[in-house]
Parts: sequence; structure tokens; C-alpha cells
Amino acid sequence: MNKFKVSKTYQEINEKIREGTAVVVTAEEIIDIVEREGAEEATRKVDVVTTGTFGIMCSSGVFLNFGHPSPKIKATRVWLNNVPAYGGLAAVDCYLGATAVVEGDPLNSIHPGEFNYGGGHVIEDLVSEKVVKLHVEGYGTDCYPARKFEKSITIRDLRDAILFNPRNAYQNYNCAVNMSDRTIYTYMGILRPHMANATYSTSGQLSPLLNDPYFRTIGVGTSIFIGGARGFVAWHGTQHKTNVLRSENGVPREGAGTLAVIGDLKKMSPRWLVGASILGYGVSLYVGIGIPIPLLNEEIARATAVKDEDIRVQVYDYGVDYPSGPAQSIGEVTYKQLRSGTIELNGKKIDTAPMSSYHKAREICHLLKEWIERGEFLLGEPQSLLPSG
Repeated sequence: MNKFKVSKTYQEINEKIREGTAVVVTAEEIIDIVEREGAEEATRKVDVVTTGTFGIMCSSGVFLNFGHPSPKIKATRVWLNNVPAYGGLAAVDCYLGATAVVEGDPLNSIHPGEFNYGGGHVIEDLVSEKVVKLHVEGYGTDCYPARKFEKSITIRDLRDAILFNPRNAYQNYNCAVNMSDRTIYTYMGILRPHMANATYSTSGQLSPLLNDPYFRTIGVGTSIFIGGARGFVAWHGTQHKTNVLRSENGVPREGAGTLAVIGDLKKMSPRWLVGASILGYGVSLYVGIGIPIPLLNEEIARATAVKDEDIRVQVYDYGVDYPSGPAQSIGEVTYKQLRSGTIELNGKKIDTAPMSSYHKAREICHLLKEWIERGEFLLGEPQSLLPSG
């Protein structure tokens, strides 16, 4: 017996999308609808809620196939714009990671290092259709005799260019402070001594996995917005965990689920894939991700109405505790407090700053909403739901 008063299927919603009659709202818009009319009525009226996030996602990269030169080569070492890629695949396949640093960079030998160029920037250059220098070396075989190959290419010269990110869209994350007496340079940005500032990530109430805390609609095969194009959830991401501290609404109060995602790099845009240089830390890639959540029942509708004040996050000391090993939370705050620009911890007022863009996350929500309303983006029913705890 169905425990829900209202229930829909993916097929029913997709048919409405094809007909142009589907009602689509953003993760911001659904909050007022549920508060005003309740989750049951919201489910009757609304078919899809769009979510979005835009931030630095280090566990990202691209599989590239650059085709055989003449004579053929078995590529064991590959560079793009002097950034090393992994060549331990087939003859002319490689994987370029977003955090790979250009060869010859002084790194942190001159501290803090600037990290002006790396894998994330190469990926941005590729989607921008800029010219990239490809350099390949091999050891020579009877079938692949060439030992060196070099060519200037654009993304259009690549046989295949596939974005595959092993860990994206973190479901909640840390708030970082620095309790030491010196300025530190981290993947959470520059943290001044004595808790002079705090940084945080994710887009709070817009963030995809915070709107579906138990992965009731997100799984292998879910259609997503990735880098400005349609892509898919390929698997749960690395470091995915679900047995975590949760609020009464089911939302994790610490880092939890993650996604492995995939899409066609040739269809993506430099607006939504942007190389990042993080002072004193390294290089990375800003990634835009949006996920449509179908309102299959009122339970899902209730989850999508989560607000910033309902999402809690743990505060960690990145000055001593975090780098030393398993860190202990030194406090808990909400995203509403973080987004206000100031939090209070141990009687001290601390200025806050985001590592992700709420503005661009909101833009992704609206862009995905437009795609669905125009019938250009259908829902992908997951073939296997992700581990949810």
C-alpha cells in the first residue's frame, strides 16, 4: 500500500516535459511553496525542483583520446601545455587531473606558491577551444614504433574528450578557521591567525545533495547539468559516506555523500568549468553542477524545501587540528549564519567568506529550469540508487 497521498512516476513527469506542461521551480522557489501550501499540495502542483552548485572540486579531470599519428605511438608520457597527464592507459588515451601542476612550477619552495597554471586551466582552455600544445613520448614497439610526437591542437582535434570527475558535489562540508598564530594557506583559502576569518563551501539550500539527503532520486543514470551540458551520475563518488551525524530533517551535519559524474567535454562551456589557482595550495577546477529532483511524493517535496537555517555545518581548526590527523569539531553553525557574513564561536565574532558561488549556483538552477520547461532536458531515472545509510 502506498504510504503517500500523492505519487508520480518518472515516466509521467517526462511526458509532461515533452508536452510542455511540467511545472518546474528552483530550490529557492520551492521553499515558499511548501511553507505556504504544504508538502502534499506542493507535490500536486510542482513536478521538478532544480538545484545547483558551483565551486572548486579538486577530484575532477578528463579522459582524452588524441588519435594515432603516423607512425603510430604508444604514449607512456603525455603533457598538455607542459602539464603532465597520466598515460598508463591504452596507446593514445590519457587522463588529465585538475590538480596536476605545470612542470617547472616552483610549488611552495617560494612560499606561498602562486600555482598559476595546471590541469584545471588546461581543461578550461580546451572547452574555450584555445590551442593547446600536446607532447607525447613512448618507448617504441613493433606495432607502435614512434618515440615522440608533438602537435598544437584544439578540443576539435581530439577524437574523444570525456569529463569524468570521481568526487563532486559534496553533501555538506566543513567550515574552516585557523586557531594558530600564523597565516595559513589551504584548499579552503587563506585563513588568518586566531580565528580572524572563516571559510565554507557548498551552496547551502541550493546544493543538490542537501535537497535529497537520502538519495531517493539521485543514483546511477540520473541526468544532470555538468559544465554547461547534459551529463550523468556514474556512481557514488570517492569518500562517499552516509552513516553520519544528521539533523531531525535528515540533512547531514558534516561531510557525507559525493557523486562521480561524467559528460561530453566537447559540449561544455568555460563559463561552468574554470581553472583555479589557490595561493599556497595548488591548482584545481571550478565545476558547475545542477540536478533536477522530481517530486515523486510529498516526502521528497518536504526535503527540497530545506532552508539555510536548517543546514548545520561543523567548524574545524585547519591551523593545527585538521592537518595533524582526525580533527574534532570545535563548533557548529548554520548556512544562514555563514551567509550573513559573520558567525560567533567561543564568544568571538568571525568574518565569513564562501569558497563557492551562490550567485552562479542560482544561475544554474534557473538555466536547468529553462531547459526542462523548453522540453530540452528529460529526467533520467536512476538504474541504481546510491548508498544512503
